Amino acid sequence: MRGLFITIEGPDGSGKTTQMKKIEEYFTAKGYEVVITREPGGTRIGEKIREIILDKNHVEMDNITEALLYAASRAQHVAEVIKPAVENGKIVICDRFVDSSLVYQGVGRNLGVALVEGINQVAIQGIMPDITFLFKLSPQIGIQRKFSQGNEDRLEREKIDFHRRVFEGYMQLEALYPQRIRGIDASRTIQEVHEEIIGHIEELLESRS
Repeated sequence: MRGLFITIEGPDGSGKTTQMKKIEEYFTAKGYEVVITREPGGTRIGEKIREIILDKNHVEMDNITEALLYAASRAQHVAEVIKPAVENGKIVICDRFVDSSLVYQGVGRNLGVALVEGINQVAIQGIMPDITFLFKLSPQIGIQRKFSQGNEDRLEREKIDFHRRVFEGYMQLEALYPQRIRGIDASRTIQEVHEEIIGHIEELLESRS
């Protein structure tokens, strides 16, 4: 039986990593094989591309170059990890996917969602998440959390206006794809967020049975 492809989206510092671990524990307890992965990255080649994209010394990177690098990492990720795992019945939980490119490059960088969508058409091979959890948290709070941890990357160093545009882009996507993208109030406790996520997952599993 086909597995599940779950993605987690939202601002940095919104608690995505914590919740991914809890989702993994939930599925593992049910006997599923789980693959935890991330974008950009997820493969040996993808991780090298990630280093280039997020290197804070690469301030001269053109916006189109950035979008193409994300798509290149994604193409390798889909081909090598995501598609084979889902086809083999595994649960894939990914920190970010194509929605991130649509909002960070399409909206944040003002390239346009249609252009970025086109760049990614070949990369994703028709693979889209079964469900996406969008962690909603004020951009200011998310950035403050990342800066307090230190070692922020090139995108995290962008001005607050950039992060506000990205957040608005996410809100637009949620409105466009309400069946797939489920908004989650990430300002609540870890347990409250987890319980809401599991509720949505159990609805999805029930609809497939």
